Amino acid sequence: MKIAVLGATGQTGQQLVGQALQQGHIVTAVVRTLGKLTVTHDNLKVVEGNIFSKDSLKPHFEGQDAVMSCLGFPPAPLAGVTGYTESITATLSAMREARVNRYITMTSWYTEPNSGNKASFFIRYMLLPMIGSVLSNMYKMEQVLQETEDINWTVVRPPGLQNTPVTEKEILTHEGYYVPDENGIPIGQSVSRADVARFMLSLLGTNSWIKKGVAIITKS
Repeated sequence: MKIAVLGATGQTGQQLVGQALQQGHIVTAVVRTLGKLTVTHDNLKVVEGNIFSKDSLKPHFEGQDAVMSCLGFPPAPLAGVTGYTESITATLSAMREARVNRYITMTSWYTEPNSGNKASFFIRYMLLPMIGSVLSNMYKMEQVLQETEDINWTVVRPPGLQNTPVTEKEILTHEGYYVPDENGIPIGQSVSRADVARFMLSLLGTNSWIKKGVAIITKS
């Protein structure tokens, strides 16, 4: 398939690009600064684009089968994070004009404000407050997608991301804000970025999780 990737220079984005090329997809990596993505491949085109501008994104989306996003923005407790909502507005507008219908993005476990109630003490009272500005804007972006009916979107929600190799482990899924055990307690708290990329790519060419948010983690 032909895929445009946003956030291709990030750690998860690089995994996504690499695995997509291994699987034979044709990838257009939309980056802010040319030269940051050092991978070269016959099926890879690296282009400069502004993720906040519909007009900048549209030409890179034309002719694509799907747009995939691994965009990430740092916490900003005082000013607040706006990157997710600002970029999704531009992305969806550009997709409509370029007539691309499939969008797959990643956010995180616990984007919904009350969904961390059963998390561990450390996550609930230490980690979540630290990244609250990120989760809040991710959640607002998810709400924008919930109201989007003309594009087949999927939100993939992983827990903590680790820079470990791809595995062949089964990926557990749950339509919600984390993956629970039978008592509603979160199963684990981290996943390999490479396995997140593997799951995102598995959604191409399937109707699984269309217009849904899916929490994931690998089976231990």
